[in-house]
Amino acid sequence: MAPRRTGVPREVIRWLQSLDLSFCPKNFRRDVSNGFITAEIFSWYFPEDISFHSYENGTSLATKLGNWSQLEKFFLKRNLNISKELIDGTIHCKPGAAELFLQDIYVMLTNKRIKCVQDNEVDFTDSCYQEGLPMVARSTASKAVKSNITLSEILSEPDLIVNKQKVQALMELHVQHRQQERSVNPERFNVKPSIAERAVRLPPPSDILEPTTGQAAGFGACPIIY
Repeated sequence: MAPRRTGVPREVIRWLQSLDLSFCPKNFRRDVSNGFITAEIFSWYFPEDISFHSYENGTSLATKLGNWSQLEKFFLKRNLNISKELIDGTIHCKPGAAELFLQDIYVMLTNKRIKCVQDNEVDFTDSCYQEGLPMVARSTASKAVKSNITLSEILSEPDLIVNKQKVQALMELHVQHRQQERSVNPERFNVKPSIAERAVRLPPPSDILEPTTGQAAGFGACPIIY
């Protein structure tokens, strides 16, 4: 399940159909991931820059990385501002990434606006989906990592430190969500109030706050010993 609205707007679908592509993507997460259909789309607008025959319509990771490497060089050449995170999410079939990518290039190439409003912050985790589930059905920490990091994502990034950082970020997000659940539903987690929370703090007596008559007049003070 996708964490955000992932349906492609109708105007974007009509635009794709008008381009007379070699095939019209149906499963956007799968069909857009290898970059082939993206190259074909841009070849209609930049035929002098896109050599369509140099792109392969395959499913292997090497094919995907090769196609997108060419596309990223083209984006840089034409100064097309496409989020690297969005590209990576599309390559690795992250939920909602391909749909957002198609909407971005639609706006970029047609100078038209899309009626539906997308969130400014890109998030391809399943956190929103998890929040809609009953607490007993939500993922454990290990399941959260497996669900949000794909095998192709690990294979395409040889740097172990980067992969560890991704796992650490997911773990921190999972812990944060658990802490929110505990604060919202303390009874379910048998959270007991602390000593400070249980202690009843009464206001001090009024005779302590207000000085006596003798003290106010200067009498009753401690005697001075010479």
